[in-house]
Amino acid sequence: MHILIATDAQWVLSEVQAALDSPSTTFEVITDGRKVAPAVGNRTPDVAILDLQVGSMGGMAVTMDLRLDQSSGALPHVPVLMLLDRTADVHLARRSGADGWIIKPLDALRLRKAVRTIVAGESYAEGVPVAEVAEEEPAEVVEDAVVETADSAS
Repeated sequence: MHILIATDAQWVLSEVQAALDSPSTTFEVITDGRKVAPAVGNRTPDVAILDLQVGSMGGMAVTMDLRLDQSSGALPHVPVLMLLDRTADVHLARRSGADGWIIKPLDALRLRKAVRTIVAGESYAEGVPVAEVAEEEPAEVVEDAVVETADSAS
């Protein structure tokens, strides 16, 4: 399996490699998000693991870039696993088109399960149940609004 890892944090790289290393696994490490799409064009990975924050182009922007290139036929589909900093970042992963995401801190069991799941063509989500993601509607937020009813207007 060929795994592309995009991160500029050494601890993230170390944890991902320790969890996923095997005799049949190769890693391509990229520390600048802008170099992910060209790397995918040179050698398509089985999975791309993207840290949410990677230098000047984070995981969300990289995923959106890959999905745009895929839709135009410039790149093949690459399963993307996004590494999120907190639960509040789940909406970024969903909107970017990531196939899966896990929330830090990382551990080997969750990493291996997430990679196996998305390489098999399924989704892997932490932080929000998948059923809620599919059913979620944007909520309208009204602050300090005064609503007049027929009774209060007279």
